[in-house]
Amino acid sequence: MDTYTVSFSGHRRIYDQLRLDRELDEIIVRLLRGHSYVEFLVGRDGDFDQLVSSAIRRCQREYGHHNSSHIWVMPYPTTFFRDYEEDCYAYYDEIEICEESSIKHFKTAFQSRNRHMVDRSDLTVVYVETSKGGAYQTMQYAMQQGKNFINLYRVKEDKQ
Repeated sequence: MDTYTVSFSGHRRIYDQLRLDRELDEIIVRLLRGHSYVEFLVGRDGDFDQLVSSAIRRCQREYGHHNSSHIWVMPYPTTFFRDYEEDCYAYYDEIEICEESSIKHFKTAFQSRNRHMVDRSDLTVVYVETSKGGAYQTMQYAMQQGKNFINLYRVKEDKQ
């Protein structure tokens, strides 16, 4: 089976959530229809990550789970995971701890995890509106690696 892997990275705070929900649904449906199997790699660290996971679950409910996997990639074992492990396994199809980032200092662990996700991906979907922060660094890394990426903030600008 041919697996197409997509990672997501975006700002912690998102203010245009309704538009972003629609954009994410369109992308996810297009990916589910266009590939035999899709791995969705997500974090769980802010508004964008929560919007992405909600969109993946919504689309999986509508189109089925048969050709996709919703994977939470943690930078290290989190307190939230330890406290709610059963709920986490019920929400995500798979949960991984990024080995590379789990041995890093906690201040660099998230960026290390994000780079790992980009390296595994055929496509990286970002929401980057400023030229600073972890999401911006992840987008820059994807560009440096020659990876395909979509900046959903730019999609907004392009539609205006």
